[in-house]
Amino acid sequence: MTDRQDAPLTVAVVTGATSGIGKAAALRLAADGFAVVVHGRDARRGAEVVAAIADGGGQARFVAADLTDASEIAGFVEQLGDVDVLVNNAGIAWFGPTSDLDVATYDGLFDANVRSAYFVVAALAPKMVTRGSGSIINLGSMAGQIGMAGGAAYSATKAALASFTRSWSAEYSPSGVRVNTVSPGPVYTAVQPAEQTAAIGATTIFGRAAQADEIAEVIAFLASSRSSYVTGAIYAVDGGRTAI
Repeated sequence: MTDRQDAPLTVAVVTGATSGIGKAAALRLAADGFAVVVHGRDARRGAEVVAAIADGGGQARFVAADLTDASEIAGFVEQLGDVDVLVNNAGIAWFGPTSDLDVATYDGLFDANVRSAYFVVAALAPKMVTRGSGSIINLGSMAGQIGMAGGAAYSATKAALASFTRSWSAEYSPSGVRVNTVSPGPVYTAVQPAEQTAAIGATTIFGRAAQADEIAEVIAFLASSRSSYVTGAIYAVDGGRTAI
């Protein structure tokens, strides 16, 4: 971390770190001095993120896993070793009429966004408790706080992460493990067309969508000792959209 330059590197794991907010978070945490574990399913994109971190003087490695497959989660965790910061960013999105969502896609949303985070935390948080410190950061969404037509299932997955945050903070924070949620609004990523993101951004107080780097700054704050008295919180990084 920036104020401990001569201390051993601490380890930050970012799931879904090969693009978008996850990639931005991995780069930002590496710049703060963390040894970053870049998670994803695409080895080529993972190698590109690791190379970008190395080019900036940071340290990173790539670990591949399909966290929607419950059988892969244990193997993924085994490769991590001690973890100081966990960023639960991996997930997928689906928007459309409720009647158009088939069972397989519904299950996929909850497997990717909810079940994966739950069981990764179940494996890693007790080890953090044993060491007496750690920071878990869940990636929610403004969709988990407000009603959005066509977003019933996706919004429910993000609301679940906010609920996890409250319960996990009650469970783990007395032992020194902080748990918080970053809840972005519209962000320019590859998840949806830029014009659609811009249209949603126009509904915010700022009248614009965010860049992924702006979300990563808040993640970096929650990963650091600067947020030592913060737990169980939902950080809205949505240009004021949930305020109105």
